[in-house]
Amino acid sequence: MISEKLQNAINEQVIAEMWSANLYLAMSFYLEKEGFSGFAHWMKKQYFEEIEHACAMANYIVKRGGTAKVDKIDVVPNGWGTPLEVFEHVYKHERHVSELVDKLVDLAAAEKDKATQDFLWGFVREQVEEEATALNIVDKIKKAGDAGIFFIDSQLGQR
Repeated sequence: MISEKLQNAINEQVIAEMWSANLYLAMSFYLEKEGFSGFAHWMKKQYFEEIEHACAMANYIVKRGGTAKVDKIDVVPNGWGTPLEVFEHVYKHERHVSELVDKLVDLAAAEKDKATQDFLWGFVREQVEEEATALNIVDKIKKAGDAGIFFIDSQLGQR
């Protein structure tokens, strides 16, 4: 049985994952409008990945005898500037999500809930990959410059 404190904290993370999904969907729409269909495709894939994370967390709560809830999801931004600025925002956001997941692991440890710690460590590992991927894209865009931006756009469209 999951503690109420952990249940509530994971439910908050479900909301955070849904917000992240909406953020990436909005970024996808924005990038498509700006003529970057590859970047838009990549963001749409991120959207679905964040939805999967939210569902996995909600399912975990239920498996542990708790109640999964979806509450109000705040509005996300809808404009960012250049693709570089968009992906810099993605990197910053993924670092924030990593901090949220780390706090959940700390709470699970404080609650002495080893099953939840084990479950959450998968998300810790996932966040290492997410941060590295976002930073790698930022670096590629910087190196490509204006002349190579559409090449990077095309590459990300193949995801």
